Amino acid sequence: MKLSDADFEILRDFIYNTCGMFFTIQKKYFVESRVAKRMEKLSIRQHGEYIRSLRNGVAGSAELKQLLNDLTTNETFFFRNPPQLKALENQLLPEVATPKEKIGFRKLRIWSAGSSSGEEVYTLAMVLLERRESLLNRWTFEIVGTDINDEVLAKAREGVFNSYSVRHVPDLYMRKYFRKESSERYVISPEVKKLVNFQHLNLYDDNKMIFMKTFDFIFCANVLIYFDTASKSKVVQHFYNNLQPYGYFFVGQSESLHGVSDKFKTVHFPGGFAYKK
Repeated sequence: MKLSDADFEILRDFIYNTCGMFFTIQKKYFVESRVAKRMEKLSIRQHGEYIRSLRNGVAGSAELKQLLNDLTTNETFFFRNPPQLKALENQLLPEVATPKEKIGFRKLRIWSAGSSSGEEVYTLAMVLLERRESLLNRWTFEIVGTDINDEVLAKAREGVFNSYSVRHVPDLYMRKYFRKESSERYVISPEVKKLVNFQHLNLYDDNKMIFMKTFDFIFCANVLIYFDTASKSKVVQHFYNNLQPYGYFFVGQSESLHGVSDKFKTVHFPGGFAYKK
């Protein structure tokens, strides 16, 4: 059964008001196909009945999580943005770490918002471990990965990846931080896993976002594409508030804060850019 324009608008607005994700009419077929999958699972025949189930208290909240799992894509891999990582390691980490070390504070906090199945979080952990031998000796690290999709969070916590995910991992990192169990099963080392933790988080939830404080770096790549301008502005303001005064904010290579926020200063480096508070 096709999703009518009226039911699509009701569903779209419900999702938007709950988590800030906005689906245009051009995405109607995509939404319809994902809703059909959930309706079949629940043996529901009418779209109106399914929409009512989403609004049904605790049960609706659980079903909304399942629907969002299907609506959000999670294509990612290790070392996805080399220019950002090189800038972080060689330019931005020393810039942030040096004044902190002068006052005897040796802790770094990094947040990966929309962390998906964990490749970005674990990449950052490995980069920090490599710098521990020089710049970050005797430092402690906290790397937090958050996502609205419980299924990918479970995969991230497991720390097991396929050949596609690890295809760009440098040989040094493969030898030091992975255990190859088969051609399609690569297990991240306990040394890396102990630096990170994963949490369920709706970026549109003001009550939860205000507690994500005092981060030195925030990464949010290919997540804001799900939001309209108003939602982006709201979420980005939280990121700004949750950064340290000297902190840096990273988005995807094809993303920009133009027309969303003018509070950040753009910092360019070879092959890319970041936003500084």
